[in-house]
Amino acid sequence: MAKLSLPLRLELRGAPSRAMTYLSPLMAIVLTLVLGALLLMALGKDPLAGLKVFLVDPFATRRSISELLLKSIPLVLCALGLVVCFRANIWNIGAEGQFTVGAMCSGAMLVWLDVPGQAIPGGAGLLLMVLAGILGGAFWAGITALLRDRFNANEILVSLMLTYIAQLLLMYAVNGPLKDPNGMNFPQSKVFSEVFMLPVLLTGTRLHAGFAVAIVAALAMTVFMTRSLRGFSLMVGGVAPHAARYAGFSARSALWVSLLVSGGFAGLAGAFEIAGPIQQLLPSVSPGYGFAAIIVAFIGRLHPLGTIFGALIMSLLYLGGELAQSRLGLPAAITGVFQGMLLFLLLACDTLIDYRLAWKKRV
Repeated sequence: MAKLSLPLRLELRGAPSRAMTYLSPLMAIVLTLVLGALLLMALGKDPLAGLKVFLVDPFATRRSISELLLKSIPLVLCALGLVVCFRANIWNIGAEGQFTVGAMCSGAMLVWLDVPGQAIPGGAGLLLMVLAGILGGAFWAGITALLRDRFNANEILVSLMLTYIAQLLLMYAVNGPLKDPNGMNFPQSKVFSEVFMLPVLLTGTRLHAGFAVAIVAALAMTVFMTRSLRGFSLMVGGVAPHAARYAGFSARSALWVSLLVSGGFAGLAGAFEIAGPIQQLLPSVSPGYGFAAIIVAFIGRLHPLGTIFGALIMSLLYLGGELAQSRLGLPAAITGVFQGMLLFLLLACDTLIDYRLAWKKRV
């Protein structure tokens, strides 16, 4: 049988291409749109109408823009934590579980605080709710750090498996101790009081103060990663562990710091989600923000400010997928399909950072 031989081959570059580092996400986005249009044609839909739903309609009104920004908040926060981990060469894949535990701890705190006759100011209750979310997410990530530190367990498998345990714990909580006694037997907590909810940034929308917090957090993490000794030691440990060890940087400290910071950010995202758009604890508290944040981190080139751009792109897919269901009759899985194509094409385009395409020489 004759082998299929392509006229192009991958040739190692002398040095990684700086231009392709930033062009790769843009190429992946464009290719995702092209393949998405072909997919819509295969489903019998007008590709131009489909792309309009994903690219134009989310910017059509003030309310749709606010929803776009709202969906970017948990993505930015989760991705910021993942950037720290990935820079330190710690592969935390369990941001979804840390998000879930953070939301569950925040919901438990609000259930405890939101008792009639209990004189707790709204600002103090909001602060306690946020702290509960951060500590819950950090604790869940700390389990991964402990197992990696003591038993050299693979953090990818541990953090991923803990995600499903967190989801089961959430199901137990909303069907048991946190269940609304007046909720007609639905698995959910009661709707929390308005005094404990995040303030709204734009009147008439659901965009809350968490968006400002996410922007400030991205700026703060940029300073931490580029201007602090701890951030420098994390990056050196990820790129050159032997050099970091020679310089006296502790690999164990990098493991704990990166995972606790990552879990804390994911837990904060979970707290903002139940104190913002949801306003109660539900089994479906997350549509997969923790997993989508992995793509966001790589679209942003593992830079804290880049996560804002990546989160907006991913928010477009989430919002466009919801609009495509109602306006084009497409299944709910269309969002996941677009996300998967984007990740696959991003990884493929990233190959061109270290390699170039070259024509094969004829023998």
